[in-house]
Amino acid sequence: MTDATRADAAPGELARNRERIAAHIVGRERELELTLAAVAAGRDILLEGPPGTSKTTMLTAITEEWGIPLLFVEGNADLTPAKLVGHHNPARVLKEDYSADNFVAGPLVEAMREGGFLYIEEFNRAPEDTLNTLLTAMADRSIAVPRVGRIAAKPTFRVIASMNPYDNVGTTRLSTSVHDRLNRLAVDYQDAPSEEAIVRLRTRLHGAVGDRLVVDAVAVTRATRTHPDVRQGSSVRGAIDLVLVATKLAELRGIRSPEQEGYPPLVFDAMIVSLSGRIHLDEAIETTPERVLREIWEDRFILEPAAAAPG
Repeated sequence: MTDATRADAAPGELARNRERIAAHIVGRERELELTLAAVAAGRDILLEGPPGTSKTTMLTAITEEWGIPLLFVEGNADLTPAKLVGHHNPARVLKEDYSADNFVAGPLVEAMREGGFLYIEEFNRAPEDTLNTLLTAMADRSIAVPRVGRIAAKPTFRVIASMNPYDNVGTTRLSTSVHDRLNRLAVDYQDAPSEEAIVRLRTRLHGAVGDRLVVDAVAVTRATRTHPDVRQGSSVRGAIDLVLVATKLAELRGIRSPEQEGYPPLVFDAMIVSLSGRIHLDEAIETTPERVLREIWEDRFILEPAAAAPG
């Protein structure tokens, strides 16, 4: 364990951690500071927010700075306690009987032994008995595994959970016991300039078409989050894909300037490919993703320019 991972690290070390970690993240200064403070204090934390809001990027940057592993687990109905903790190798059990040597560690035990972060995405999709397995690990920083013994966690072990507050299909309500052992931080979408910076960083586009595509892609993607017929809109990943797809369409169609007549239709076609599968409609509304995206496109490329025109 390094000084950087201790709650009682030397004065100023944690601040230096933050500065180095922040160099790998666009925006998120407040969220990074709060998350870093929680994990440096030895606490486990629940990050609650929609997909594509830099939660994984932030955790990856922290664990890389600390030099510890980040182990991913997807919460779903198939995540049993045995899959989380580990199991004995059936073939070796038949030959040798049960022993600590033929135990295959699951992600929880691996994270405890290596002092890493166990990152459970879609936390509220995991079965209740599986989540209860985490209670002892979080409270005592150790667990007892039958025929293996007690496994104590290294000091840097943390449980990090994430869940999407907008998704209530196939999810379960977390118990009071689980909530009581987790700190919580709401992580929402970033502002438009930050999302534009993320898209530019990921696509590395330059030139008139590229610059205009980034702005337009972020604008229409953000509009999916406020459209009245959409239950959950697209994350910034949709804007990244929109720019990449539109760039290739521009090559195919010979569009070299955003002022060309073919530019707006190009953006709409790229929206259909990159956003139609990422928006989730209100089930009570009879419409289609294509129709919703058409409305958003018209607002951006027909109504807004008309409103801004002189006279």
